[in-house]
Amino acid sequence: LATRIKDADAKVVITADGGYRRGKPSALKPAVDEAVDKADNVEHVLVVRRTGQDITWDDTRDVWWHDLVAAQPAEHTPEAFDAEHPLFILYTSGTTGKPKGILHTSGGYLTQVAYTHWAVFDLKPD
Repeated sequence: LATRIKDADAKVVITADGGYRRGKPSALKPAVDEAVDKADNVEHVLVVRRTGQDITWDDTRDVWWHDLVAAQPAEHTPEAFDAEHPLFILYTSGTTGKPKGILHTSGGYLTQVAYTHWAVFDLKPD
């Protein structure tokens, strides 16, 4: 996780207090905290309350999702940016050494999504 955070030059990491594995709560935030400690570029960790587990908290870095979302307006103006603006990085499993990431750009990925909705899901204006 630390390597991927560094690769993306991430300023924010989104996680949850925990997830569920075999029906039981499983901690997620400790692994994120460890990775963020190795990557000095992260400014905030946005935490979704999912399991209600006790977690370590850094008041200078950690932010609850529900607190941030509750303070946002119901509407916003989308920001315009170039079609080659990075959208996300999709990594391989890493079985051949260091995981390799492919960078998806906003224009290319969203064009494919729009085409898939039109062609595969038959989503037409009517």
